[in-house]
Amino acid sequence: MMASLWYDKSPLRWGLLPLAGLFAAVSGARRAAYRLGWCQAYRSTLPVIVVGNLSVGGNGKTPVVIWLVESLRAHGFRPGVVSRGYGGKAAGYPLRLTGDTGTIEAGDEPVLIHRRCGCPVAVSPKRAEAVRLLEQSGEVDIIVTDDGLQHYGLSRDAEIVVVDGVRRFGNGCLLPMGPLREPLSRLASVDAIICNGGEPQPGEWAMRLVPDAPRRVLDDAPLTGPLGPRVDALAGIGHPPRFFTTLRELGYDLVQAQGYPDHHGFDEAELVARFNERPLLMTEKDAVKCRAFARPNWWYIPVRADLPEGLLGTLMTSLKE
Repeated sequence: MMASLWYDKSPLRWGLLPLAGLFAAVSGARRAAYRLGWCQAYRSTLPVIVVGNLSVGGNGKTPVVIWLVESLRAHGFRPGVVSRGYGGKAAGYPLRLTGDTGTIEAGDEPVLIHRRCGCPVAVSPKRAEAVRLLEQSGEVDIIVTDDGLQHYGLSRDAEIVVVDGVRRFGNGCLLPMGPLREPLSRLASVDAIICNGGEPQPGEWAMRLVPDAPRRVLDDAPLTGPLGPRVDALAGIGHPPRFFTTLRELGYDLVQAQGYPDHHGFDEAELVARFNERPLLMTEKDAVKCRAFARPNWWYIPVRADLPEGLLGTLMTSLKE
C-alpha cells in the first residue's frame, strides 16, 4: 500500500499531507536543536564516517559499509563499525559482537558485517554508546556507522548517502506522504552520493552490486555442482524484486519468489513447509537469520559493491578538511 503511494505517485498521498507537515516540523526542529547547540552531540576522539540514506527501505548501505571497511584496511586503517542493531533485543547495551552473537541479539546487518569483515562491531540504540565502547577497546582508529544519517546525537566527519538508482526518491515527499526521512535539499550537505544501479545523476558515484557464487546457508560451503535452473527464492530486504531480478539475470528459473518485509524474522516451520522441493536461494542478509535451522539445499548469494577507486580519496579529503 505505502509503496504504491510513494513510488507510483498515487493521488491518495495528498491525504497524508498534514502528517507529512507535522513530520517535517518535528524532524526540522530536532536538526535545528543540534545545529544551534541546544542539544549536545557526542564528538568521538576518532574520525566517524556515516553511511546512510534519505529514504526508508534498503538502498544497499550494507555492501557499501563492507566495501568501506575493506578499502580502509587496504590503506592501513583499523576500522570498526557501529550500528543501531535494528530488530535485535540484547540483554544490555552497548553490545560488542562476537562469533557467537546472533541476529536475535544484534540484528541481521551487524551480524552480517561482523562475519564478512571480522572487524570490531558494536551496536546500541544510542550509537554514541557503541562508539565509546570501540574507542575504549583501542583496537580501531576510525569508525564507520551503518545507517544513522538522521542520528544527530553523534557528530560525524564525513557522510555518504546511498540512493536506489531505480526507484530514486519516489514522489519526493516526506514521511508518511512519501519515502523520505529528510528533504532532498539535505543531499547538498553530504560528502558523497552513491547511486546503486540505474543511471547516476551528475555528482553521484555509480555503484554496481556484483553477485558471487552461491554458498550454503548451513555452513558457508561454496557450491561445487549445478544448482537448478529451477529454484525457489526468498528475500526479506527493503526491495525484494531487486534480488529476484538478479537471480533471473544469473539464469535461474524462479518457481517461487517470496518477498518479506525488511528485517523479517523467519519462522522455521513456515519456511520448511513452503520450500521443501527445490533448492532455495536467499540473500546473505537473510542467511544469517536462517543459519540455525537451514536445510542442506538452502543457499545464499554473496554480493560485493563495485565502486570507483576515487571515492575513497574523496572521503579522505573530507576527513582531512
